[in-house]
Amino acid sequence: MTRTNDEPPEWAKERAREVMAAEEPNEDGEADGADSEGAGGDDADRIPDVPAEVVDEAERLTRLARQTEDEAAAAFYRDRRDGLVEGHDYVPRLRDEDDTLVLYPDEWMDDGTVRLDRIETTDRAVEVSLSGPGDADRYREIAAYNDSVADAVADAHGEPHADTARSFAAFMSNHYVRAVDDATPDVREEFREEYFPRNGWPTDEQLAVVDESLDVIESVAADVDGPEES
Repeated sequence: MTRTNDEPPEWAKERAREVMAAEEPNEDGEADGADSEGAGGDDADRIPDVPAEVVDEAERLTRLARQTEDEAAAAFYRDRRDGLVEGHDYVPRLRDEDDTLVLYPDEWMDDGTVRLDRIETTDRAVEVSLSGPGDADRYREIAAYNDSVADAVADAHGEPHADTARSFAAFMSNHYVRAVDDATPDVREEFREEYFPRNGWPTDEQLAVVDESLDVIESVAADVDGPEES
């Protein structure tokens, strides 16, 4: 595949590592610029600077953007990922040749391109492979189950619960890749207060009984064969 301008070639990254390894030790026996407290100092604690949970969420949103066939939804996931990562002064990039999500410190970048002379330690970059087996299959399995629950709600209870169940199924599949009956209280609140009013186009009747609808969904799901545990 053609290399994008965002990613330095392997030889350049290797050269950066050689330069760092060749730094002359100072009179204390440490490499120039090393923290005087050694491995337990602040520099060791800050590599990488982006929290692990942010990396996990960036990976999840990237996978959702790739899986959906709705371009508007894909753009939403990418924007949400970019904003999350940029909030920690990192920039996300996709490296096509090995299908990897890379998070670079923002200070390394200049007009969208990595500047090698700004890289003080390559350990601050984060790389996440997107080629793990079974991810797309898992998404389809979860979505099929959630849709089945929504259909069962429609058959057993009709409106207005049916339309709410369809919205909740889409929300849980596309935003969390989780079964509708695996929603935490916080996730249910996010759906009720944020997603549903903005994206579900609910009627006044649906809004009035949304909590009842969520209880109905959970109750009906107990009788629907769920996806296998991953």
